[in-house]
Amino acid sequence: MKKLGTIIRTVALAAGLLGGAAQAQDIRIGYNADQSASAVAELGTAGRWGFEAAIEDLNKAGGVLGRKVVGVIRDDLGTPPKSIQNMTELMDNEGVVAVVGPANSGNALAWLHLPQQRKIPVVVPIATGTEVTTRYSKTPQNYLFRISMVDREQIALLAAYAVKSSKTKKIAIIGDTTGYGQGGIKDATEILALHGVKPVAVEKFGPKDTDMTSQLAKIRDAGADTVIVYAIADGSAHTLKSMEKIGYLPTTLGSWGNLSSLLPRIAGPKLSEHIILAASTTEDSNARTKSLGERVRQRFPTMTTFACAAQAYDAVILLAAAMKAAGTTDGEKVAVALEGIDGVQGVIKTYNKPFSKTDHEGLTVADFYLARWKGGVVGRYEDAVTKALTPADLKK
Repeated sequence: MKKLGTIIRTVALAAGLLGGAAQAQDIRIGYNADQSASAVAELGTAGRWGFEAAIEDLNKAGGVLGRKVVGVIRDDLGTPPKSIQNMTELMDNEGVVAVVGPANSGNALAWLHLPQQRKIPVVVPIATGTEVTTRYSKTPQNYLFRISMVDREQIALLAAYAVKSSKTKKIAIIGDTTGYGQGGIKDATEILALHGVKPVAVEKFGPKDTDMTSQLAKIRDAGADTVIVYAIADGSAHTLKSMEKIGYLPTTLGSWGNLSSLLPRIAGPKLSEHIILAASTTEDSNARTKSLGERVRQRFPTMTTFACAAQAYDAVILLAAAMKAAGTTDGEKVAVALEGIDGVQGVIKTYNKPFSKTDHEGLTVADFYLARWKGGVVGRYEDAVTKALTPADLKK
């Protein structure tokens, strides 16, 4: 019966019975990410507007393969069941030929098997879990690609800075108990080991916890002068407040999830400036990022997570380039084409062979830099340590 239902839907789509005759001609690309419910909703919303800006630009230039591109938006509410439902609807009912999303790594890991089975390319613009692009890397064709800051890559940058900046080489790690936080702790521990450093303390806290003073007291008593925090913005904000409460403000490093305005809203503008973040791009990076930032702010005036908009924009542009290279929207051929595209101009950078058969990460640690909140906005952060970092330091 399930197979019969799929056949009926396919025939209906071809006949234009689901969504009108124009649907058969349009190239439909799905966007599935939290835009309203969890702590990463701000990231998903920024991604959505970057996604739509790219589609606008493609259509102004004549579309793709002579066809109009249509974005089909879904809010997954930050939950795996809803995200799975959205993916099923996008692929089976909406006839999308590719998907951009999600924001939450846990949601991605819950539905990776669906586009893999249906041979529909996905470019992840926000979620950073290391396994997202590697789970199917040993299959004949992996359909999961990413333009985002994979956890292990950004931790490579944070760890390099920690090792270089720490006077005592006493570095501690604290993270939340979600899969995101625990994956970050694991990666940070392994990467520090590549530098010959063992953390003097590793602590964790629940995703709803607001008082981390006991964990931080242990870290302080272990003599750590540098702390890597792996949590999304609200957890990091409460960690900073707990540091301030016990009078302990070591060098503090965190992931790009701290780009969310939750950080200054909870920690306060001044305290939020204490944490140094990994970032893929900021609005002040180049003329293209500046222009996109101005466009997105017309729809999302309070945006702080610009990197998500830029990454989603580039995800769409790369999919379009692959469709043009393949001469078709067929998922298998587009996935193969993604592994071979070259010289594609995005807003973050020019993508020169961003993917290969064995590596589906379009951004690497070499593309990342450190950033910091200052005066309510996020900008590039540089000091003597960042200037001294070399490619050899970025062990991963």
